[in-house]
Amino acid sequence: MHNERPDPDELLARVERDQSLASRGRLKIFFGAAAGVGKTYAMLLAAREKRAENIDIVVGLVETHGRKDTASLLEGLDILPTRQIEYRGTVLHEFDLDAALKRKPSIILVDELAHTNAQGCRHPKRWQDIEELLDAGIDVYTALNVQHLESLNDDISQISGIRVWETVPDTVFEQANELELVDLPPDELLARLKDGKVYLPQQAQEAVKHFFRKGNLIALREMALRQTANRVDAQMLDYRDNHFIREVWQVSERIMVCIGPNGLSERLVRAGKRFANSLRAEWLVVYVETPELQRLSAEQRDGVLRILRLAEQLGAETVTLSAPDMSAAIIKLANERNVTKIVMGKPTRRGWKRLLLGSVVDMLISDAHNINLYLLGSPRPDKNANKAEPSLYRKKPLPGLSGKPGSRNKTIKGYVWAVAVTIASTILSYLMFGRFELANLIMVFLLGVVFIATRFGRGPSILASFLGVAIFDLFFVTPYFSFSVSDSQYLVTLLAMLTVAMLISNLMANVRSQAKVAGHRERRATVLYAMSKDLTASQSEHDIVRTAVHHLYSEFGSRNVILFPDANGRISYPQGPDMPESLHAADLSVAQWVMDHNEIAGQGTNTLPGAEAIYFPLSNKETTLGVLVLLPVNLRRVFLPEQQKLLETFLGQIAQAITRVRLTEQARKVQVEMEAERLRNSLLSSISHDLRTPLATIVGSSSTLVEEAQNLKEADKLELSRAIYDEAQRMSNLVNNILDMARLDAGAVELNRQWYPLDEIVGVVLTRLQKRLAGRPVSVKLPDGMTMVYVDAVMIEQVLVNLLENALRYTPEGSALTISAEASTAAVDITVADQGPGIPAGFERKLFEKFYRVQPEATQSGVGLGLAICKAIVVAHGGSIQAQNRKTGGAAFSFTIPLTHAPPMMDE
Repeated sequence: MHNERPDPDELLARVERDQSLASRGRLKIFFGAAAGVGKTYAMLLAAREKRAENIDIVVGLVETHGRKDTASLLEGLDILPTRQIEYRGTVLHEFDLDAALKRKPSIILVDELAHTNAQGCRHPKRWQDIEELLDAGIDVYTALNVQHLESLNDDISQISGIRVWETVPDTVFEQANELELVDLPPDELLARLKDGKVYLPQQAQEAVKHFFRKGNLIALREMALRQTANRVDAQMLDYRDNHFIREVWQVSERIMVCIGPNGLSERLVRAGKRFANSLRAEWLVVYVETPELQRLSAEQRDGVLRILRLAEQLGAETVTLSAPDMSAAIIKLANERNVTKIVMGKPTRRGWKRLLLGSVVDMLISDAHNINLYLLGSPRPDKNANKAEPSLYRKKPLPGLSGKPGSRNKTIKGYVWAVAVTIASTILSYLMFGRFELANLIMVFLLGVVFIATRFGRGPSILASFLGVAIFDLFFVTPYFSFSVSDSQYLVTLLAMLTVAMLISNLMANVRSQAKVAGHRERRATVLYAMSKDLTASQSEHDIVRTAVHHLYSEFGSRNVILFPDANGRISYPQGPDMPESLHAADLSVAQWVMDHNEIAGQGTNTLPGAEAIYFPLSNKETTLGVLVLLPVNLRRVFLPEQQKLLETFLGQIAQAITRVRLTEQARKVQVEMEAERLRNSLLSSISHDLRTPLATIVGSSSTLVEEAQNLKEADKLELSRAIYDEAQRMSNLVNNILDMARLDAGAVELNRQWYPLDEIVGVVLTRLQKRLAGRPVSVKLPDGMTMVYVDAVMIEQVLVNLLENALRYTPEGSALTISAEASTAAVDITVADQGPGIPAGFERKLFEKFYRVQPEATQSGVGLGLAICKAIVVAHGGSIQAQNRKTGGAAFSFTIPLTHAPPMMDE
């Protein structure tokens, strides 16, 4: 089996996955059961080994917790400085992500994967910092305790009685390229704790009484070992897939139970459960639906469905396959899942039937290499028992799972058509008789068999085969109108005709069945694609719910509704307009039970079966998101294996879409909070700096006036008073800028737009700044004639004032300034240019951000709101503003004011 060619689709998917991972860094996790087992120590030892191999490795952040042995291993390693963040009077040392990305080593050590970053860091969690490092192509070494895995949080809380708040999503753990278990027996860990090698003595005593009890440590150690074993098993399966290995490796026990539509299936499932428990192995129950089994009665299909649900209740993974060859499908799945043992019933065929037709057991014994086969014998039949049907199918059927009423009529119709087509073939052959050879007449009858087999299946086509042979013998073989044959060669002809007709009948019936299966698969694939496409395009939870309800109604013909918990965790109906497909009679108490237990309930299940609807949990790997309530018209459309798998896929897609939208919204909120925090810090920093200088001047000047008033001359008093006035005016301008920016951001400013001459606005601005412009040559270049602009004059004056003050602040004393304008019928462009040092490359857009300053350390650089206010005012007028360097030196700030309509006519 190992020489089979790989599936091209699987090979293409693997190549695409490898390409996506080629540029991504590798993650190695040092995994342990609890603090103190030596994860950081082992990580530093591995780092020193890499350093000895001349690999560029640096320490991003390592927590030694005061352990001297661990700290000694840091000697000789490159260590990045930590980022210091002040938080509530305490300086916190956090990992500097930007410094690590700028340094970009081959490997970096970042301890404590589950750590929560301080406010002000880029990401709220350290594992998100590591994700960014991996995306940048940097390999990462990190450490993690088992209690920080999200999926184990509730179990560990129940065992230890302590809730762990810092957790890591299981997906991060599962994406690790390498996992190294650092294990230490509980007694040795307690001894280290007692010796003060883990915590300080007082902390160690408290830890022994609570989290570090020996029973807790044993349970945590078992969890860590199991998680490591599962991860190693997953890596082994990935290796087998990547190297196209199909033979089974006997590394861990995995049991497959094969069931069919017979009374032995229930015993097989129970035996498989006992077998799996005795070996502590994973197990799965498989049902292969061949074209022959697709023609089972509704009652038999219900029996198979009941057994699959029994297997799920006993903890098995159920798999339903559709394949023409049962043994090949079983062997393929067993090789893919690395199954070591197959449990199935003894073959039911005996004697010549088994010799000629074979059995699945014989094929598995022949082709299933390195797989042990276990056969379960059937009990001796009871002569007094009802032989009408196996006990499995005498059980009360599930409500709503009944056969289609038209199936029997359709079968009768097929047999009627078989008789009619045979009669038509006879009439046509009779017309051809004497003009064509008998071989041609045989082809006419075979053509009729092909038609019947294609349209109505095996049964009617077999009838057409026998009727055709009988009629051919009766009417066209001597002696006529008699079933006796005068020439023995016609016996061979009739036998060959019957054999060919039977073969064609079976082949065409199988082709018809396979075409039907392919059609169902194509339809399911189309449905899944359409739903996936619509869910991907949905940008909110409401859009996702509408899309999901519509597709579920279209596929299952059942009204449905998706319920979510409120802030208190209680299930409630969604707010918003109703949909025609929505369900309005859901039992919220049943939905709450499903939400709390993450299990299916309702009609047709073993939990609350008296409910009118079926309740499905919508969950991802971490939590239950909500509940889908489905009111089935027919339970068969929900609980048949293929429909159940389709519904599970629907639920998974819906859960993924909801998770995506919520994570996007969460990321947006975090980004907004980070931006607000940055603006707050910038505002406080700027205000504290810009208020300190004028306040110091005001306090110093006023105290001199109070304490030395009698000794001061009038000129000195006037100078001190003017200093107090100037600095108070500066503080007033600062506060006004902040208030103006807040009003502009809030949209609370209403523009008083009127037509004004541009030269008048420029003249007012130059008059306001006359004192500050003293000693500066200012040239004004305006268009000839009277240029009219439709603006709020006060606002535009403020723009020009801010641009000129910005130029005065950042250009040398005595350098020239230029105010120019160009007018067209659509807009007026106004430019303020200087002859200063210009704008640093790449900062042309950042200048207009709030609180941004090119030289934040300059004492007269301002609060960083002037240009932001300019941009807000110009945008409010429908214009735009930009900054650029002049070719002759200096910077030019230009803004455009659109002219939406022509100015009024004015008298000369």
